[in-house]
Amino acid sequence: QVQLVESGGGLVQAGGSLRLSCAASGRTFSSSAMGAMGWFRQAPGKEREFVLFITGSGSNPYYVDSVKGRFTVSIDNAKNTVYLQMNSLKPEDTAVYYCAAARTFLSSLYYYKHAGTYDYWGQGTQVTVSS
Repeated sequence: QVQLVESGGGLVQAGGSLRLSCAASGRTFSSSAMGAMGWFRQAPGKEREFVLFITGSGSNPYYVDSVKGRFTVSIDNAKNTVYLQMNSLKPEDTAVYYCAAARTFLSSLYYYKHAGTYDYWGQGTQVTVSS
């Protein structure tokens, strides 16, 4: 049984920062063996949207345009933990943030932008940015 647990969400003023963590556990789980670890978010009344992914090896981070230059993803495979550093937060970043893990190694990283590619999901952590 694989579990992903997000933490670090909260309320912050616009321009502030938060660091989210996604700790993965499971008898046979290893983040380095995953094709990719991704972050998605869902704002009230909106569909879940892709934010970013990083491959299990820690390479090839990919960000949606709206967060480029503000968000940074990193992975600590020794701890099976993915981190999301969010700086210069904006009210439009307000959402529930979900961590996800994809088992499959894909030759085209494009597919890691899609929620259906991921096999495991966390329960989400709320991020609220006030103006």
